[in-house]
Amino acid sequence: MRKAFISPAKYVQGEDELYNLGYFVSLYGKSALLISHPDDVARVRGQLDATAAKFGVTFVESGFQGECSRQEVARLEELAKKNNCDCTVGLGGGKAIDTAKCVAKGAALIIAPTIAATDAPTSHSAVLYTPDGAFDDYAYFVQSPNVVLVDTKIIANAPARFLAAGMGDALSTYFEARATSASFSNVNAGLPCGFREGKCGGAKPTKTAMALAELCYQTLLEDGVKAMQACSCKQVTPALENIIEANSLLSGLGFESGGLAAAHAVHDGLTILEGTHQYYHGEKVAFGTIVQLVLENAPTEELEEVLEFCLKIGLPVCLADIGVPKITDDELRQVAEKACIPEESIHSMPFPITVESVMAAIITADRIGNAYKAGGK
Repeated sequence: MRKAFISPAKYVQGEDELYNLGYFVSLYGKSALLISHPDDVARVRGQLDATAAKFGVTFVESGFQGECSRQEVARLEELAKKNNCDCTVGLGGGKAIDTAKCVAKGAALIIAPTIAATDAPTSHSAVLYTPDGAFDDYAYFVQSPNVVLVDTKIIANAPARFLAAGMGDALSTYFEARATSASFSNVNAGLPCGFREGKCGGAKPTKTAMALAELCYQTLLEDGVKAMQACSCKQVTPALENIIEANSLLSGLGFESGGLAAAHAVHDGLTILEGTHQYYHGEKVAFGTIVQLVLENAPTEELEEVLEFCLKIGLPVCLADIGVPKITDDELRQVAEKACIPEESIHSMPFPITVESVMAAIITADRIGNAYKAGGK
């Protein structure tokens, strides 16, 4: 049986680590294409200038436009070529990070997240969107980032909602890995392919990945609320450091080597609804996790544990919480159909999936979430 475990070459986390970014750039040459939204660049201008001066490197600013789309990737590829950049730095949130992966295509890539809102930093995969924010496709590359550099002080100074969204993304990791393992489904083995140019080689999850996914969930339950309190007052505490690690490293390794299932597929389906576009990836994944638990008829105690956790840290538990106060039958079917396309991860669930069963799970999860919020349980 073929198994695979996928990880970045280096993961470094701590306070003021962004001052070391120039060192990692210098391992590849003198210049780096900096894929980052101008607002994120402004937040860390002092650190960027200091590390560039200390290590004698140059950052070519890209004016990243905020969406990981094919059009933006093509623009940035030309910019990197024009400036003879030696490496690529993705600095910011998930979409800047994913765009950097698409531009670098698995070579000379440094990731420096400024928020802990997704598990994108460590993975060799990216999510492509259309220019208006709807899900387009997944992209996979030859390897994970060469360096992931996480400055916990910067993350502590970001709005706490980002941290909660990261916990929403991480929340799904254990449940999706569990489903993938139970169904003996493949996870991507890290073999190269283009956006839709070919199939990635498959492999089964490792026991290591499952252990990390379970540790991720345990860490969320133990430190999630405390980390939110620390982030709300912009302080780095052991609990916050543990949750940053869970959101970034444990969830990243857990999902990529453990597999995705229904939660992320439901997220992808939900992106067709305009109301969801103002909500973060992890917020929609949190609701997708509840849908997955309903779909698999998880024990009541487990479902309530997840609902309680979501409410404590401010994650969505119903459709209204992600901008969909009402959904028509036609919209519901469109969401379910998109979640069930043949290449979606929902088919890693350990039982047959139908559009109708997904529709039923979404509506039921919405009802359960609303009742739980109201105290009806």
